[in-house]
Amino acid sequence: MTYILVPVIVILVIMVVVSLVRGIAAFLKSTRDELERGEGDGGDGPTQAQIQQNRMMFARIKYQAAAVVVIAFLLAFARH
Repeated sequence: MTYILVPVIVILVIMVVVSLVRGIAAFLKSTRDELERGEGDGGDGPTQAQIQQNRMMFARIKYQAAAVVVIAFLLAFARH
């Protein structure tokens, strides 16, 4: 079982890192767009970069939770 769960953890960690990097890239794009337009708060709602940032942040949280669950299974099986 360990031989299956460890690769799953590695894949989930990679997915977390990819989501985090994409979220940071979307955040930087959003900030740059706001600076170029000179807009502060208000406006016409969220930009595409802000929506992408929100989506990537949710994906990161989802993958982290999945990794924690897999690690909990791994620890539970390691005790037996």
